[in-house]
Amino acid sequence: MKAVFRASAPVLVIALGACGSDPAPEPTEQIVVREPGQDGSDAAAAAPAEEATDSLVAAGKAAFNTCVACHVVDDSGINRIGPNLYGVIGRAAGSVDGFKYSDAMTSSGITWTKEELDNYLANPAAKVPGTTMMAGAISDAGRREAIIAYIEDASAN
Repeated sequence: MKAVFRASAPVLVIALGACGSDPAPEPTEQIVVREPGQDGSDAAAAAPAEEATDSLVAAGKAAFNTCVACHVVDDSGINRIGPNLYGVIGRAAGSVDGFKYSDAMTSSGITWTKEELDNYLANPAAKVPGTTMMAGAISDAGRREAIIAYIEDASAN
């Protein structure tokens, strides 16, 4: 009987050692709940589009760091050297209460759209001759797009 015990002891140790290890995890099933009438095709497309927008806004926030000496984008109503840009899209140029604009800006007749902001940021002095905006032009179109996306996102939140 001793010989049987010794011969099976290593087998027993190996067998017990195998029992302690975790089995490989099984694939996880995902359940997607949709509202009636949704086919789900827009959900797959929305995720990459949302990620791209988030990435553009993040790039805009970083690029806006060159603007923070003069501007803020929050609902505090506080102006700096330049006007608060919160809600600028859709607003008439030169219309923030409490900020002293140049005559050129108040008489420009501009209503700020993304396109108008893009043109202005590309060359402020050419867009509104006589503006007192001290910063130079932002020549990179992608950087202007990102800054505008950030301003729009910050104004919405």
